[in-house]
Amino acid sequence: MLDWTTCGAVERHPQKVSGAWLFCGTRVPVSALFANIEGGATVDEFIEWFPGVSREQVNVVLEHASRSLTEPIPALA
Repeated sequence: MLDWTTCGAVERHPQKVSGAWLFCGTRVPVSALFANIEGGATVDEFIEWFPGVSREQVNVVLEHASRSLTEPIPALA
């Protein structure tokens, strides 16, 4: 599971969207980005459909997710 606490482009508030991770300053869940990409949307389309989300935020989120794939998984105690 990704540690979104270290990603500066997202925020989480229990009172907003059931506590989902959101793009900062929006009510757009981060999961919407991945669902739309999985469905065949481009980043440009996503930004067009969710105007409160900036290209920079999307780039930071994608980079964060990408980095997490190369980080070693900590050993379980």
